[in-house]
Amino acid sequence: MENMKEKMEGLIYLEDGSVYRGYGFGAKATKVGELVFNTSMTGYQKILTDPSYKGQIITMTYPLMGNYGISDIDNESGGIHAFGLVIKDLCKNPSNTNCVKTLDEWLKEQDTPGVWGIDTRKLTKKIRTQGTIKCVISSEGISIEDAKRICGSQELRGDWMKEVSVKERTSLGEGGCCRVAVLDFGVKANILKSLMSRGCSLEMFPYGTSAQEILDYQPDGIFLTNGPGDPEEAKEAVRETAILLRDADVPIFGICMGHQILALAAGGKTYKLKYGHRGGNHGVYDTETKRSYITSQNHGYAVKMESIMLGGMEVTHLNLNDGTVEGMAHRELPVFSVQFHPEASPGPNDSQYLFDKFVTLMKGGKNHA
Repeated sequence: MENMKEKMEGLIYLEDGSVYRGYGFGAKATKVGELVFNTSMTGYQKILTDPSYKGQIITMTYPLMGNYGISDIDNESGGIHAFGLVIKDLCKNPSNTNCVKTLDEWLKEQDTPGVWGIDTRKLTKKIRTQGTIKCVISSEGISIEDAKRICGSQELRGDWMKEVSVKERTSLGEGGCCRVAVLDFGVKANILKSLMSRGCSLEMFPYGTSAQEILDYQPDGIFLTNGPGDPEEAKEAVRETAILLRDADVPIFGICMGHQILALAAGGKTYKLKYGHRGGNHGVYDTETKRSYITSQNHGYAVKMESIMLGGMEVTHLNLNDGTVEGMAHRELPVFSVQFHPEASPGPNDSQYLFDKFVTLMKGGKNHA
């Protein structure tokens, strides 16, 4: 059994001076990041390995984590991208036929600190009131004075998409019905699987790739992926996407960060939400189908509605909680995007029809060639 000293190692320190004490688990480490909350009841492995969480410390609102352990089949990337995990209760004896290790063991391997025993409801209510906030997470037993010093010495970054993108061109699923150029800002594995399962062959392009190189590939469609950070920090991507909008005579589909970059490329504007949308239970209204869907979301920024309407776009999806833009489409071009995650990992699969729409547009373009 852990001794009392080990059990009191967990510390959460917020930049406003708030302190939350708990029990450390995972790696013995101290990290600084943006504290956010996620309302999903399951899917912690997929959430932690989603590159969109780079630079963030995640508070899970559901109280019990680790109960089904860690498997070899549920990663969304090569490893954990989140900077830390804050939870209420930690299960140390998971039950799952696919389990190969505990959440605690996995975080140790991935050099990621966790703190359990925190009143996550109280912490979530603080974020909802105050907004996302800079946070120090430590499982090393540091003092409050050290945490305050560490917090003040580090700035939050908004350009993480430049780090999590692939580093060189990569081909996936060759020989498919449609050639898709994927401009990668930090894509989730299940987005790629969703495209390949529909017969697409993918060419992955790193962040910073020129529009001309993508056009030289002669794709049937262009896909702009999800990713972490502030879309306005992706100036190179916005510039090249604007060229693609002007010169590419093929369908373009964007998800999450890709949606925001597409909006900026069209002349629109983005802004930071108070505490973002993160979880697997967000209602969205589709103005085209006149239906509502439950969606999986992970974003801290949103697109200004009036700005994209002036840039030739129409709003196609609205958030049912706060009315923010969740999707758009060009009035004349086969260009569309959504703020949520239709690949549904973790979360519902209500909106996977969007991948079918993209493939149909690409096939239509080929038939008219």
